[in-house]
Amino acid sequence: MLIGDNRPVADNWHLWFIERMSSIYKYNALMHDVCIGRGWCGGVVNGQPSHVDYLIPESGPVSAKQFVAWLFQAEGLDPSSEPAKWKKHEDGLCEAFVRHMGADVVDASELKWDVS
Repeated sequence: MLIGDNRPVADNWHLWFIERMSSIYKYNALMHDVCIGRGWCGGVVNGQPSHVDYLIPESGPVSAKQFVAWLFQAEGLDPSSEPAKWKKHEDGLCEAFVRHMGADVVDASELKWDVS
């Protein structure tokens, strides 16, 4: 329950805080997995630096498949060019999204780095 200025009431503030902080850490863990662990986060596309973060909107639903499509776009790759070659990567990246974010679809506002 929230009070008038959108802060949680005193007896539930810790649950609100944990929920909010866990979504931030989930994205950090996801990006560590896909970017550092697997090398999927961006590159140079058409002579310009590109990163998946540049493609994520401020809000709205984002599915695992959409996120993975942005990963490919940020790398300058078209998975439809060689579906058999890229299918296992798509599947693994979708699995990582669901494992770290806890759902197949999340709000884009949850796909932000914790930089504190």
